[in-house]
Amino acid sequence: MKAVVGTKYDEDKLRYDLIPSDALREIVRVVTFGAKKYGPANWQSVADSKARYTAALMRHIEAWRAGETVDAETNIHHLAHAACNCLFLLWFELNSRHNA
Repeated sequence: MKAVVGTKYDEDKLRYDLIPSDALREIVRVVTFGAKKYGPANWQSVADSKARYTAALMRHIEAWRAGETVDAETNIHHLAHAACNCLFLLWFELNSRHNA
């Protein structure tokens, strides 16, 4: 008996499976910590968001560059915090809602 091979046209679809799940999980841990501390969507309403999230991004990058792997308050990797800040900045750019 010949095996039936199905067809699925997904060659041009976005490849979410290429995002490393362990790294994504760390970013989600950062967002979850923030949601518990400040509220789930508070990050979207921060005044002067572009400057403040850029500053936070750079603080985490510089801490990591100095050899500090984990953020002391959250116990989550500094690069996960940096990635989270980049996602926030990207969201503001895509949605044209940042307060320059």
